[in-house]
Amino acid sequence: MAVSRSSRSSGPSRKAGEEHRLSMAMENYLLSILRLEEQKVRVTPAQLSEHFKSLPMAEGLGTSLPSVSAMIRRMSREKLVTTTSNKEVILTLGGRKSAESVVRRHRLAERLAVDVLQVDLKHAHEEAHRLEHAISPYLESRVVDILNGPTTCPFGHPIPGSGYSPNQGVINLSNAKIGVNYLVDRVPEDDSDLLAYFVDNNFLPDSPLMVLDSSRARGVITLRVSNAELVFSMDISKLIWVKPDKV
Repeated sequence: MAVSRSSRSSGPSRKAGEEHRLSMAMENYLLSILRLEEQKVRVTPAQLSEHFKSLPMAEGLGTSLPSVSAMIRRMSREKLVTTTSNKEVILTLGGRKSAESVVRRHRLAERLAVDVLQVDLKHAHEEAHRLEHAISPYLESRVVDILNGPTTCPFGHPIPGSGYSPNQGVINLSNAKIGVNYLVDRVPEDDSDLLAYFVDNNFLPDSPLMVLDSSRARGVITLRVSNAELVFSMDISKLIWVKPDKV
């Protein structure tokens, strides 16, 4: 019996309420764009190209400027981003919604890896990159329930859609005053070597610290953390946020 053209299906249809998912590559781009925005970095293809070099090799993202520019053009056609005359990449409203969804899954995956699976903090960011693409809306809701609705990832960054409220008085480490007690609010997680350094020296959210010396001329800042001295470049200190220690 012949099947009429109208009754044929071109493929499996999505069920009602099922989430439309982008490719892994696009999700990684959206994650990176939003992360750079959080760091107050002007997002350009060149900046993304450099940023991708710090991501896990398993992500398989091309880091050459031509490949990054080609993906940005594709995302522009998909109405996820727009670009300005000076090559700045701007998320559209739809792009920002998708980016926040990816960042939310990534940071929930970090929490799941650390709090439930007991993954070492050094590896949480990399493992979350693998998990974030596989978390469905249903699984996401289960993770939130199991973890009792976390509002930040293990490195202090807010989880979108969690009701996160910023800590009062949070400032950039580069602006911290010498001799004043602070607590770490959040640390960058993209560079695996730097993250390992933070973990090894217990430089993590709520760790106490005091700035011993800060020299913009020399480009370094010296801290006391757990009776040890740590030295960061000013560039790194601009990626770290601290809050007043009220004790």
